Amino acid sequence: MEDQKDELRKIITTLALKNEEIQNFVYSLKQMLQNVEDNSTRVQGELEGEFQSLYSVLDQLKEGMLMKIKQDRASRIYELQNQLTACVKALESSEELLETANQTLTACETDGFSQAAKEIKDCVTMAPAFRLSLKAKVTDNMSHLMVDFTQERHLLQKLHFLPVPSTPEIMTSECLVADNCVSLVWKMPEEEHIGIQHYVLEHRKTNFPGPPRAKEEQPWMVVEGIKTTEYTLTCQRFDMKYMSFRVKACNKAVSGDFSEPITLETPAFWFRLDSGSSHQNLRVEETSAEWDALGGKVQDVKNREKEGKARGASPCNSPARSVQSPKRMSSSRGGRDRFTAESYTVLGDCLIDDGECYWEVRYDTDSKAFAVGVSYRSLGKFDQLGKTSSSWCLHVNNWLQVAFTAKHGNKARVLDVPLPSRIGIYCNYQEGILSFYNATNKQMLHTFRAKFTQPLLPAFMVWCGSFSVHPGLQVPSCVRSLQKRNSTTSSSTTSLT
Repeated sequence: MEDQKDELRKIITTLALKNEEIQNFVYSLKQMLQNVEDNSTRVQGELEGEFQSLYSVLDQLKEGMLMKIKQDRASRIYELQNQLTACVKALESSEELLETANQTLTACETDGFSQAAKEIKDCVTMAPAFRLSLKAKVTDNMSHLMVDFTQERHLLQKLHFLPVPSTPEIMTSECLVADNCVSLVWKMPEEEHIGIQHYVLEHRKTNFPGPPRAKEEQPWMVVEGIKTTEYTLTCQRFDMKYMSFRVKACNKAVSGDFSEPITLETPAFWFRLDSGSSHQNLRVEETSAEWDALGGKVQDVKNREKEGKARGASPCNSPARSVQSPKRMSSSRGGRDRFTAESYTVLGDCLIDDGECYWEVRYDTDSKAFAVGVSYRSLGKFDQLGKTSSSWCLHVNNWLQVAFTAKHGNKARVLDVPLPSRIGIYCNYQEGILSFYNATNKQMLHTFRAKFTQPLLPAFMVWCGSFSVHPGLQVPSCVRSLQKRNSTTSSSTTSLT
C-alpha cells in the first residue's frame, strides 16, 4: 500500500512539474502572439516612414533640378534678348547710313559732295554694325541638364528588407564567475559579424538552475552598445544562487533574436542581520545596525512593527527569493535569547558549516567600540565577542584610548597595523581558518586557527556607533592566494596574550 502511495506521489509530482512547464510555455506563446501584433504594426509604420522620407528626398531633388533648369533658361534668354536688341539697333543705324549714302551719291553736287562723302565715311567707321559680334553669346542646347535615372532605378528596384542579424551563441565553457565579476563570451556564425554595429546583453538573478522561467520575478537588466563579442559585469553582489544571460546582435536598423539563455552559478555567502536576537539598543536593518541609547522594550516593539512592514513589502520575500537555504536560521531566536546587558551584539542569519566564504563590513570610525568576527550559535546572551571560547573577533576601541586587538577566549593581541575603515572577513570552515583583511588594499590583519566544532555565524558588536555589512561577495583571488602563501606563517590563537 505504501509503495503504491509513493509511486502515486511521484506521478503527481511529475504531472505537476509538467503542468507548470506547459503553463510557462502557454504564457510564452501568448506573449509571442502579442509581440507579433505589436512588432508588425511597428515595422509597418517604420516602412511607411522610410518611403515617405524617400519621397521627400526625391521631391526635394526634383524641385532643385527644376529650379536649375529655370535659372539656366532665364539666364540664356536674358543674354540672347540683349544681343538681339543690340543687333536690331545696329541694323536700324546701318539702314539709315545706307539711305543717306545713296541720296548723296544720287545728288552728285560738285561743291558739297566731298564734304558729304567724308562725313558718311566717318559715320560708317563708328557705326555699331561694325563693332557688333555676330556670334551668339550662349547656345540653345540644354542637353547638359538632362538626367538619366537608369542606375538609380535599378537600385530602387533592388530594395529589400534589411537582413536580420543571426543569433549569437554564448560560449558557456569560456564564461567565468570570479572576484564578484561575470565575464561572458559569445560568437556569431562565420561572416555574420560583418555589418553588426553592437550587441545587447540582458541578465537577471534567480534562485533556479536551468533555463529561465517565463514568469521570473526579477526583471531583465539591459546592457547596450557592446562593440565586441565579450563583456564583463563588475562589482556584483550575488544575493541569489544563479544569474541568467542572453545576448542579441544589432545592425544599423534592426536587431536579431536573443541567444539561447544560459544560467551560471554565482556562489557567494549571502546573509542578513538577525534583528530577532540583536541587543535592544541596536536598531537593525537587513545589512546595517546602529547603536541607539533609547533601547528598551518600547524600541523593540517599534523595531518589530517596522520589520514586519518592511519584510512584507521587501523583494527579499518575493517568490524568487522564497527558496531558503537550509543553513538560514529562523528570523527570531526568541526574547529570552536576545543579547542584553553590555553585549551589544547582533548575529548573521546564515550558518557557516562548509567550504570557504568572504564578506566585508564598513563601520563608523567615530564608534566608541566595534567588533567583527564569528561565533557559535550557542553564544550566551550576556557574552561579549572574543571573551569566551565561542567567538573570535577583531575589536576596535576608541573610548579613552585607541586600541585595535584580536580577541578569543578572553585573550587579546594588539595589532600593530593601520586601522582600516572597511574590513574583509575570510572563513574556511574545514581548515579552521578565520582571517581578517584590510578590504581596501587586501593587507592581512590577523588569522585565527582553530578546530571549529559547531556551525558559525557572522557576529558584530557596536557601541555608540554604526556599521554596514556587504554580503554576497566571492572570495577575492588575491585573498585566496594570500591564504595559500601565509598558511604556515599566520598568527594563531596560541599567540594571544
